[in-house]
Amino acid sequence: MHARRSYLIKFRDNSGYGFPIGGVAAFDLEKGIISPGGIGFDINCGMRLLTTNLTLKDVKPKLRELVDQLFKKVPAGVGSSGFVKLNKQQFREAVEQGGKWCLEQGYGIEDDLKNTEEDGCMKDADSSKCSSKSIERGLSQIGTLGSGNHYLEIQHVKPEHIFDKEAAKKMGIFEDQIVIMFHCGSRGFGHQIGTDYLQTFLNVMEKKYNIKILDRELACAPFQSKEGQDYFSAMKCGINMSFCNRQVILHRIREVFSNVFKQDMTEDIKQVYDVAHNTAKIEEHLVDGKKKKVLVHRKGATRAFGPGRDEVPQKYRDIGQPIIIGGSMETGSYLLLGTKGAEEQTFGSTCHGSGRTMSRTQAKGMFRGDKLQQDMEKRGILVKTVSFSGLAEEAGAAYKDIDEVIDAVHKAGISKKVVKLVPIGNVKG
Repeated sequence: MHARRSYLIKFRDNSGYGFPIGGVAAFDLEKGIISPGGIGFDINCGMRLLTTNLTLKDVKPKLRELVDQLFKKVPAGVGSSGFVKLNKQQFREAVEQGGKWCLEQGYGIEDDLKNTEEDGCMKDADSSKCSSKSIERGLSQIGTLGSGNHYLEIQHVKPEHIFDKEAAKKMGIFEDQIVIMFHCGSRGFGHQIGTDYLQTFLNVMEKKYNIKILDRELACAPFQSKEGQDYFSAMKCGINMSFCNRQVILHRIREVFSNVFKQDMTEDIKQVYDVAHNTAKIEEHLVDGKKKKVLVHRKGATRAFGPGRDEVPQKYRDIGQPIIIGGSMETGSYLLLGTKGAEEQTFGSTCHGSGRTMSRTQAKGMFRGDKLQQDMEKRGILVKTVSFSGLAEEAGAAYKDIDEVIDAVHKAGISKKVVKLVPIGNVKG
């Protein structure tokens, strides 16, 4: 069956709970469903890319100091807590308002929100639909990286790695530049929302809506049902918490660079874009030749809208939406652009990372984190980590070749190569 009619697209062969990681599905707004397993439990796990006015020559002498300070200022690891201290009511306000709340607290500038998916806030988020347990889990986690494949990386733009000079210039990228990329999500808050509603759906699915599934992780409810709408409102809070999380991390990065270079770099560190993974959004797409509003689930997939879409910031509307694809900490990452081809073939979606070739357990059995850290430093990549065990899990050999992955989506026409970004400093959970 043609992918556009099957309503399911799978970008990568990585397994996941319920949906495969890299799965995209679109459902009818009236008759369709919503599923936590089709969105992912780290709601709005996503990427943010920043440019600086610095070159490798400027940063190299201060690289160790930068990595050390970033490690101190941006807490990483399981259960880490940030410097933003909130009570429950303040946290509820933050997750309903998203990036706007951050700006009101002094954690950013207006351009940050303009260059964030959804302008940094999903509207109609309702924290009353989030459990007390989810609030408690997220309360102290705004401004933290977490663990696993989440990271904060200082990267270098080599001249030979710019593939589209005009698009790169439009996004503020130049030869020999230093940029910063980081990857994190909604932490325990988003995970608890997914856990709560998975159980809610399991309790009502069969007896109330006569929905039967083969895998409990595919638990769902009709989108228009009370349970479906409650989850949608809670999920938006998870998305907004993640936007807040990344916005506060950006604020801390600006503080670190300003301190190290002894000058205010707030205006010099600019945000290229912030892209969300693990979401469900109402979008208009062509289905069977007709424009139709559908609920697009993306789990481990990135929105990839081409030129002209209203959802793309005005700054990029003539070239398409920026897409940030993370590779391994040893190899590099990419900045791409969305395409009309993605809108035609994949409900405006592309991959979200290079994808693993081996499990975390297998990687820990094959690599030693301390040795990996030493080897990477010899190759010019400084790494600071909370856990050597966690570092071993993220070894470059545990991931697919990022160049091959990007070539595949580029040749498929669902995203367009702009620049490759090579790591020189990394903070890991």
